[in-house]
Amino acid sequence: MDVVIYHNPACGTSRNTLALIRHAGIEPTVVEYVKTPPGREVLAAMIRDAGLSVREAIREKGTPYVELGLADPALTDEQLLDAMLAHPILINRPFVVTPLGTRLCRPSEAVLDILPADAFKGGFAKEDGEQVLDTDGKRLA
Repeated sequence: MDVVIYHNPACGTSRNTLALIRHAGIEPTVVEYVKTPPGREVLAAMIRDAGLSVREAIREKGTPYVELGLADPALTDEQLLDAMLAHPILINRPFVVTPLGTRLCRPSEAVLDILPADAFKGGFAKEDGEQVLDTDGKRLA
């Protein structure tokens, strides 16, 4: 299964999502989007395919969101995309693309919606110890 994760290794949610994908026996293509941001068309398609608005795909915390005035409701989607491409840290993470769909995986277990349900063998806990899969590989929440 071809899986792409737009990953930030400094983000716990992104690390947990990557670990869940690997727990499914899948080695994804990992794109460190801060270093290698997606192109405009790819970013816009990911946002659309995830069922989000451009504004919903922007990360505010730990970014130049306020300094850039991005809370202004008059800004268009095109202007917001411009800001995200100029400052990739503004792209919320992690986005995951699989043949079963595209999701912004916040929380990390949202990735389970777009991976084969039968791929998981055994339990899985996040970095903080929160159990996500039971010992049979079934989703807990």
